[in-house]
Amino acid sequence: MAEVETPGTGQPLARYASWRRAGDIVYMSGVIAVDPASGTVLQRFDQVPESVRRALGQTGELSVDVFQAPVLVQSWVVLDRIRQLAEEAGGAMADVIKLVQYFTDLRDYPLYNRVRRDFFADAPPVSTVVEVSGMLPSRDVRIEVEATAYIPRKLEQPGGGREATAR
Repeated sequence: MAEVETPGTGQPLARYASWRRAGDIVYMSGVIAVDPASGTVLQRFDQVPESVRRALGQTGELSVDVFQAPVLVQSWVVLDRIRQLAEEAGGAMADVIKLVQYFTDLRDYPLYNRVRRDFFADAPPVSTVVEVSGMLPSRDVRIEVEATAYIPRKLEQPGGGREATAR
């Protein structure tokens, strides 16, 4: 039977699991950049930690940041939540084997891809990129990403240890 999880990274917007395990495969629902407490779509640099702002390339110039921040912030938040989901399932970002990335405007892809490189520096997962006409809960959502990870289950050892991995 598959294991279903709705972890602390935020409840889904409807009645579905954040991730579901089927054997050693973990399927993650589409992730968008929404503050789980307020339901606000994240799209400004001041909505992410200061160290992240610098890494994303915040310039401090309104004429640049107002156009780049929504894509860069949403990209980072979505990929960071996928990292958190993978960790909650017992794995890491390196265990993610496939991404399906949805964009309301494919012109956002180059900025997203720059952020994605930071999360998958060594071996990027296989990828599908799709342009869609819109996403819930509002038109402010520009990116949604669903992920699949290979995260072998840990087996209980005699005496209570958890060192072996199911293969």
